[in-house]
Amino acid sequence: MTETATTAERVEIDADAFAQTTDQILASVGSVIDGKPDAVRSSLVCLLAEGHLLIEDVPGVGKTMLARALAASVDATVRRIQFTPDLLPGDVTGVSVFNPVEREFEFKPGAIFANIVIADEINRSSPKTQSALLEAMEEHNVTVDGRSHPLPDPFLVVATQNPLEMEGTYALPEAQRDRFMMRISMGYPDPRSEALMLRQRDTVNPLEAIRAVVSAEVVSDLVTWARAVHVAPTIEDYAVALAQATRGHSDLRLGASPRATLQLVRAAKVWAALDGREFVIPDDITALLVPVFAHRLIPTRSAGGSRARSGTDVVTSILERIAQSVRVPIAARA
Repeated sequence: MTETATTAERVEIDADAFAQTTDQILASVGSVIDGKPDAVRSSLVCLLAEGHLLIEDVPGVGKTMLARALAASVDATVRRIQFTPDLLPGDVTGVSVFNPVEREFEFKPGAIFANIVIADEINRSSPKTQSALLEAMEEHNVTVDGRSHPLPDPFLVVATQNPLEMEGTYALPEAQRDRFMMRISMGYPDPRSEALMLRQRDTVNPLEAIRAVVSAEVVSDLVTWARAVHVAPTIEDYAVALAQATRGHSDLRLGASPRATLQLVRAAKVWAALDGREFVIPDDITALLVPVFAHRLIPTRSAGGSRARSGTDVVTSILERIAQSVRVPIAARA
């Protein structure tokens, strides 16, 4: 189905079923991740927008727990890859092994062949191993020894990394970061949520209580429904104006790619659908701009070696300027 899907093509699920099913997923993941509804919602947006999620934060705040909770809530194949310095590309994608009986090479799939792949501490493996994910994340396909092998549908990579401990790590290259639809941080829980965690998790692991609330097939139906959310031309122009503003910005060496613009609109469709709307409004775009754009931007260093502005700061300033200089479109119905 294309981006121009019509309401008549929504044959597998309706608006009420979409709302009920997504609420179940959010509640299931939220039962494990206390006090972080935005992070939970972002993970679901990436799943339904056919994107990938990068969770970047300090140790112990629930990065891997969020990925595992989302995986446990979906009745689909799940693999976890612990990225280490000795991990090889073949461990991720798979290898061809010679079968002496059949006298031919057989493909042995790697850990990437699953509906949901948890890439834990992705920046601890070499760039060569990280690059093994590039084709898989963009094309949902793996090529080994000249032969292509399709990945299952739906397909989501949830990667985690620690931004502070740089020794023994390899920064994700620009091409790899651009494959992630969104980058989020968990942050510390509020005092009430942390106290509740102490009382509830002393003897019980909340992950053990999770049961799948949706199948992979139903997730595909949810994806189809979200694709058909209407985006007015004025909303598209607004998204393009924001992306264009990052290119050639004096504080940036690299702006947002066309892929970033496309993924921003796709994520906005899901965001709107989760709010019960069949059309995107400007608030959907602005709510997602930082998590979708910031990690793709490369800041310049100011004269005198002073600290460069972060991608988040630049995106925020661009959003304020565009909102003042461009007539922000009003909500448009299909």
